[in-house]
Amino acid sequence: MTQRGGWLGVVLLALLIGAGGRALWLWLDRPIERVSIRGELEHVSADYLREQLAPLLRGQSWLSVSVTELREEALAIDWLAEVRVSRQWPDALTFELVEQVPVARWNDDHLLNPEGEPFAVGPVSLPGDLPDLAGPSGSGAEVLGYHQQLAIQFAQLGLELSQLRLEPRGAWRFQLDDGVWVMLGRNDRAARLSRLSAAWQRQLGSQSSHIRYIDLRYPNGVAVAWHGETEPLEEQSAGES
Repeated sequence: MTQRGGWLGVVLLALLIGAGGRALWLWLDRPIERVSIRGELEHVSADYLREQLAPLLRGQSWLSVSVTELREEALAIDWLAEVRVSRQWPDALTFELVEQVPVARWNDDHLLNPEGEPFAVGPVSLPGDLPDLAGPSGSGAEVLGYHQQLAIQFAQLGLELSQLRLEPRGAWRFQLDDGVWVMLGRNDRAARLSRLSAAWQRQLGSQSSHIRYIDLRYPNGVAVAWHGETEPLEEQSAGES
């Protein structure tokens, strides 16, 4: 009887502890009453982010919600590059948000971050000086890197590279100073750009307002299409015959 009574006492104590633990859990696991947003936000507003976060919190309670899953879901919101979620006693959550940094427009309806990763524009007013880039899916980093390379090269000629396009079959074309389009093609890009630089400094730069496009896909020169003309005329670059 003594041994049986001892085991009964242990069982009763365990039940009391379990009941007390569950009561404590239920008391702690209250509805989420407050959501705080922290971070330096330049492009998106806290109101926009609260609106996007609200569906993720619907039906969740303070202790039961998984902050890991909540972070992964919040990362899918446009303009968020990093998210940290923490609980604040007694019924609040804090979101520490890192905003995406837009460095270029991408395929008309997206933007690129510095790593060349695309994200949706969303309801945001953008800076007017972002370069306009385009390319096949997955080519954002390649196009952004080549744009940075070309931008440095053309800056030496006092030109701005306003658009750059990578076609699905690998050909490149770009626009200078929001005006002249240049067909670069796929092969021998460095040599073709050298011919363009020489021709631009020798003659084309002073006539740029009359040029429709420049075609570099020729073995020994460049072809220029002028406004008002239907066929491009070949312009031999300096030092070539």
